[in-house]
Amino acid sequence: MKGDYAVGQKWCIKLFIKHNRLQVRIIVLLTDAFGGNGGIALFNRNLLTVLCEHPCCTQVVAIPRLAPKPYNVLPDKLTCITKGIRGKMKYFVTVLQTVMRCRNFDLIICGHIHLIPIAYFLRLWLQRPLLLTIHGIEAWQPSQNKIVNLCIRKIDAFISVSRLSKKRFLKWTHIADKKGFILPNAVAIDKFTPGPKNETLLKRYGLQEKRVLMTLGWLRSNEDKGFDKVIDLLSKLSRKIDNLVYIIVGEGDDKSRLMEKVKCLDITDRVIFTGFIPESQKADYYRLADAYVMPSYGEGFGFVFLEAMACGIPVVASKADGSREAVVNGKLGILVDPDNPDDIKTGILNALKRPKGVPEGLEYFSFQNFTQRLHAIVDNVIKTGRNR
Repeated sequence: MKGDYAVGQKWCIKLFIKHNRLQVRIIVLLTDAFGGNGGIALFNRNLLTVLCEHPCCTQVVAIPRLAPKPYNVLPDKLTCITKGIRGKMKYFVTVLQTVMRCRNFDLIICGHIHLIPIAYFLRLWLQRPLLLTIHGIEAWQPSQNKIVNLCIRKIDAFISVSRLSKKRFLKWTHIADKKGFILPNAVAIDKFTPGPKNETLLKRYGLQEKRVLMTLGWLRSNEDKGFDKVIDLLSKLSRKIDNLVYIIVGEGDDKSRLMEKVKCLDITDRVIFTGFIPESQKADYYRLADAYVMPSYGEGFGFVFLEAMACGIPVVASKADGSREAVVNGKLGILVDPDNPDDIKTGILNALKRPKGVPEGLEYFSFQNFTQRLHAIVDNVIKTGRNR
């Protein structure tokens, strides 16, 4: 009996050690997540949430560079440190203080290419693998900051939201292809669902008996989401569809120029600028549309297509950027050439003829699949780092 007890005790000790070796702590440097707006903030929220759900994760420490809005509820296991949002030097000091208090991290994740110098410093200090996430145009060509370009080539692995961004990133960094993982955005199919048009919004914008085109996104002068292309086509489209209206949802520094253009084209009765809308109202706005249209030229992926399709809205996407991956190369939506007005026009007319409904195959972008992909990536990077 005594010998059996000793053997059992040794077995329990080994199991305990093995179990604790599997447990990991992760530090994440990122631009914004909870309290932030836009696609990158949404991706980061999903990323942090799913990291906390990893069965071996004991804690995720996130240090955002920005926190535009206050937030209250965070995932279990997530510690969010916001002392560094007051400036670049303050951010660097906050990262140092955080790691000095506890260096027991197994993985460093850098959520934006501009933060890579600090993340690489942590890699040297902690001797732990560094995983970078890239999203789109910010990673398609070398940075103007030579230190950023130098540090990028020292990363252990990277996540790209699309194959297009991965390909363009590899072209100038010359990083080994095997270091790159694809992790497309996920859509909350429990939140974005088909439904009737919201009566309050219909009355607010005078959309009763209207056929509605929509684009949702930042109105930034340095981004081409295709607003101009759709505006230029409205006069021609209205000859075929008399009650056509185009809704532009979002804010940005390019809004005044777009509004002036609409005025000059004398189509102010056909274009509605809603301004910024809260996250909680997005599904209701998507449901106003009869077709979601974004013939862009610089999208790394285009998560808005997933949200629109989940609401049952036919979509028109660009074949020239990462948008084509959001519609699975045309299987879930219509692809058009953003440089060809006639092609865009035909795509819009075809989308308006399609019945509303969630396209078969959208489950590829489910949170379940996102979770499985991310957990597999984390396991791979940590295992490779330990072996090294």
